[in-house]
Amino acid sequence: MIPFVDLKKQFGLLEKDIRARMDAVLAHGRYIMGPEVGELEEKLAAFVGAKHAVGCGSGTDALLMALMALGVGPGDAVFTSPFTFIATAEVVTLLGATPVFVDVDPQTFNLDPAALARAVGALKAKDPAAHPLPAGYEALTPRGIIPVDIFGLPCDYDAIDAVAAEHGLWVVEDAAQSFGATYKGARTCSFGRIGCTSFFPAKPLGCYGDGGALFTDDADLAELLDSIRVHGKGSEKYDNVRTGVNGRLDTLQAAILLPKFAAFPAEIAQRQAVAERYAAGLADVEGVAVQRVPEGCASAWAQFSVLLPGGREAVQAALKQEGVPTAVYYPRPLHLQTAYAPLGYAAGSLPVCEDLSRRIVHVPMHPYLEEAQIGTICRAVAQAVA
Repeated sequence: MIPFVDLKKQFGLLEKDIRARMDAVLAHGRYIMGPEVGELEEKLAAFVGAKHAVGCGSGTDALLMALMALGVGPGDAVFTSPFTFIATAEVVTLLGATPVFVDVDPQTFNLDPAALARAVGALKAKDPAAHPLPAGYEALTPRGIIPVDIFGLPCDYDAIDAVAAEHGLWVVEDAAQSFGATYKGARTCSFGRIGCTSFFPAKPLGCYGDGGALFTDDADLAELLDSIRVHGKGSEKYDNVRTGVNGRLDTLQAAILLPKFAAFPAEIAQRQAVAERYAAGLADVEGVAVQRVPEGCASAWAQFSVLLPGGREAVQAALKQEGVPTAVYYPRPLHLQTAYAPLGYAAGSLPVCEDLSRRIVHVPMHPYLEEAQIGTICRAVAQAVA
């Protein structure tokens, strides 16, 4: 069986350095907010090109903390993609705000800036005929946008920022899948007021548990985020100045990430090479498409997407027979999930993401895929589709 994500191979290559870093933590015993956390934050910020990085307990914590820092609450509308994991919208509803779902581009699978502009205009005009709006839209005020860099591909931030500027909205970048990617020469996590990422094990840069980070150029925001992640701490341990969360990054996870981060640039280049071989191998398969990477962008290739003409189950079964695992991200967009049924979105209201959800399948993607394995996967897809 070809591994979908080969963490075992990666660990074998980095084991000596990872164990040395973990042993150092076990020796000094500072398991919470130890020196490795600060060291990692400094290196991550320099890599991204942000002035400040704040490590946290997960990608979800990162998004939640970002919205808490920006004062999101009841009556606020936050525009985001429905073609993503629930964490993106979950943090909005946890704070009592309301997600307004906006359809995606059929080729990049990212938030469609033109649809975003229509959605913001529709909410301001209180006109659901101009764009589908959630139940209770009459009482909502547009506050911000959470673009999602889906499968590792950066969104069109110039276009999204233009919409945000026109309407006085903030942008929080959900780069949970795109750490290491670039948009017009700038790295992901450097866009918007705050950039958020995840170090979940299967992510391009992953630890051995949960972890995440936030990035900003605003010193006041960075200080606020540092307070929020430690229960709203003030200058004294038992004088909490706000309501926060337990959002700290474990020292052991930071220690694991440090040697993995040293290997990360080479792994991103390897992921790009794997994606190019996939694209070439599938280019002539009739009816099959792959995620389009616009000019000026480089994906981190958290996943490799194959868009099928139909018959996904049959293709997955055929690939399984060849020892090729598959996954589907995401079989049901957020606006049609049970948790968001109270918002009243109907099937067909956001047709692009709904079509993608029916046709998309994901094949193995990691830096250590071999040429022969990629060839096997491409041939299996071609034969199954035929």
